[in-house]
Amino acid sequence: MAKAVEILLVEDNPSDEELTLHALRKYNLVNEIQVVRDGAEALDFLFCRGAYVGRTREDGPRMILLDLKLPKIDGMEVLRQIKADEGLRRIPVVVLTSSNHETDIVETYDLGANSYIVKPVGFDRFTETVRQLGMYWLLLNETPD
Repeated sequence: MAKAVEILLVEDNPSDEELTLHALRKYNLVNEIQVVRDGAEALDFLFCRGAYVGRTREDGPRMILLDLKLPKIDGMEVLRQIKADEGLRRIPVVVLTSSNHETDIVETYDLGANSYIVKPVGFDRFTETVRQLGMYWLLLNETPD
């Protein structure tokens, strides 16, 4: 039986991936994190196809951290497909991106994003931002069963 995934991190930048994983593990916020590095892989994971055909949706994730600027399929399209699917739409999606463009912010909320955070510059600030995200979305936020 596969382990339940608590966070799906969709991030193509190795430095941002490393910082995010470090922050989540430093504060013991999650047990199982799945990292995918492009939009196509994210959709394969979520829809249990391709390399993830043996996975079941019941195995998570409980939260998705989604970058917008991704190879193959961009984050907007990933978000669009998540929120259009009856079985996935209730998973909290936090957009964690370097874009502070108003059009990106508006579009992600229109598509159903739960939060939009511009990646902070600097290790300490980034670590604290990820810690707060994990605390809220995984420990405090109530979700339907």
